[in-house]
Amino acid sequence: MNKVFALLYFFLSILLLCSCEPKTPSSGQDSTEKKSEVKPRNIKYGLDINQYRVVKRKIKRGETFGSILEDSGIDYPEVYKILQAIKNKLDVRRLVAGKSFSFFYTKDSISTPKAFVYEPQLDSYSIVFLRDSIYGKKVSKPIEIVQKEGNGLIENSLYETMKSSGLNDQLTYYLADVYAWNIDFYRLQKGDRFKVIYTEKFVDDTISLGIDRIKAAIFEHAGRDFYAFEFLPDSLNGIVEYFDEKGKNLRRAFLKAPVKFGPITSRYNLKRRIAYYGNRIRPHRGTDFAASVGTPILATANGVVTKSSYTKGNGYYVTIKHNNTYSTQYLHMKRRKVKHGEFVTQGQVIGWVGMTGYTSGPHVCYRFWKNGRQVDPFRQKLPEAKPISNQLKIAYFNSIDDIKTQLDCIPFSPASSYINSALALSQSDLK
Repeated sequence: MNKVFALLYFFLSILLLCSCEPKTPSSGQDSTEKKSEVKPRNIKYGLDINQYRVVKRKIKRGETFGSILEDSGIDYPEVYKILQAIKNKLDVRRLVAGKSFSFFYTKDSISTPKAFVYEPQLDSYSIVFLRDSIYGKKVSKPIEIVQKEGNGLIENSLYETMKSSGLNDQLTYYLADVYAWNIDFYRLQKGDRFKVIYTEKFVDDTISLGIDRIKAAIFEHAGRDFYAFEFLPDSLNGIVEYFDEKGKNLRRAFLKAPVKFGPITSRYNLKRRIAYYGNRIRPHRGTDFAASVGTPILATANGVVTKSSYTKGNGYYVTIKHNNTYSTQYLHMKRRKVKHGEFVTQGQVIGWVGMTGYTSGPHVCYRFWKNGRQVDPFRQKLPEAKPISNQLKIAYFNSIDDIKTQLDCIPFSPASSYINSALALSQSDLK
């Protein structure tokens, strides 16, 4: 009996030991655990950054690609070999001081540089592989176009409004282009406001490359609503134009001003008196727009340059004949960009603001002729641009239907205290 109990005890002990051993994981569990130990890939410039030691710095003045490679520990014969391998594929002769570059070093005991990346621009980079198969290439980053909405209330300038509203300040210039024929942005009124739908370009998800285009906008100025919707009336020339909610072209035959941003400091005035000349009448047959030296001067309409010259009074100046009826002239330039006989288009830069000739400060004097007589351009009923053809009107109204609804549904910025007080006064007058 004792032997029987001893055998039973032995077998029970073995069973207990077996039950206490850890279970062998299945093949599926094992692969899961192994996967969890592996770091996720962190891809940048086509390389897994986890596998390299990255050293990043900026190019110093006078540095060359070759000198940078030598400073990183690559001998000159190897540098020469690299330069010869990439010379027909990538130009690295002109590196810009202050721009960033990175070396990707291997994580082994020797730690040699594997790749060189140079980023002169936000939307592209150049990469040179320094070991094994040596080659270089320029890579354009994928650009994402994002549609955005915005609004603002004018308290000061349009630019300041953009900044205070958290909008891209480039919208200032894009809106100025859209409304160049309708609104003088140096004469905005406190309480003017706008809403806009636009697209913006991004790389690396968050880095803005700037505004792509304005799709639709409404600017409430001096009690009037100015709608603007983009439309392509002529698929052959591919020029996008802007029209209002009734299909009327916002563009006119002439821009309102020869500079994008510049206040009028002296208007057309045949009875102007000047204290310097004993308060005598000295007619001013132009309109002066103040702007800093170097500001681009724009042709206000299409035409042919009939004069590009210099006189003691006018300084450097340009005269443009637009047709048999209209001509314009632009005085006191720092430098001219166009020559006699050259055809220019509306909005083209023809020179830069300066102080040449008889002038007390930097500005452009804009002169306007109609039928051979100098006139005030702001008192002329100037011709409008070509309207949408009847065949395209249905297509235009269909194209703006949804985006007008979207634009109208964007709330305006809350009215300022200035507007609220004005409303309160008008309501009290009604009582």
